[in-house]
Amino acid sequence: MSTHYIQKPLSPPVAAVAPAQPVTLHVNGQDHTLHIAPWTTLLDALREYLDLTGTKKGCDHGQCGACTVLVDGKRINSCLSLAVMQEGCEIQTIEGLGTEENLHPLQQAFIDHDAFQCGYCTPGQICSAQGLINEGRAKTTAEIRELMSGNLCRCGAYSNILTAVEEVIHAQNGTR
Repeated sequence: MSTHYIQKPLSPPVAAVAPAQPVTLHVNGQDHTLHIAPWTTLLDALREYLDLTGTKKGCDHGQCGACTVLVDGKRINSCLSLAVMQEGCEIQTIEGLGTEENLHPLQQAFIDHDAFQCGYCTPGQICSAQGLINEGRAKTTAEIRELMSGNLCRCGAYSNILTAVEEVIHAQNGTR
């Protein structure tokens, strides 16, 4: 003889939503405490909560480099990093590299060499180039091309971008 049990219908599940939590980000030399969901990307924290819109949202999948920022001097795709992971780190965006009165050498080189057309990728390109310079690995044109290959330019200003980055690298190394 078998026994049958009939389960009563379950009540609808209660949505479990993680509460916002305080996160302190050190961005461009200033501390900012945000109350954000734990799944907020660094890109969204910068753009939506800190109004630092120079960092662009391109593909939102880490494939185009438009969202590149510097974290502790290293370039990262901010769309692939959670903001909570960067607490205690030094975050630098395009807004923190230079000012209108005192442009960063890369910003000036991009202007001098017309290394942008629409300008959408420019902040990520410049931050990536600064990270590349910080790494100290790019010595040749081919190395710069390879190490900057994660930053896409839909306008095709690559040759001018390369010339601008080379100029700054050579100026810092005292070559050419």
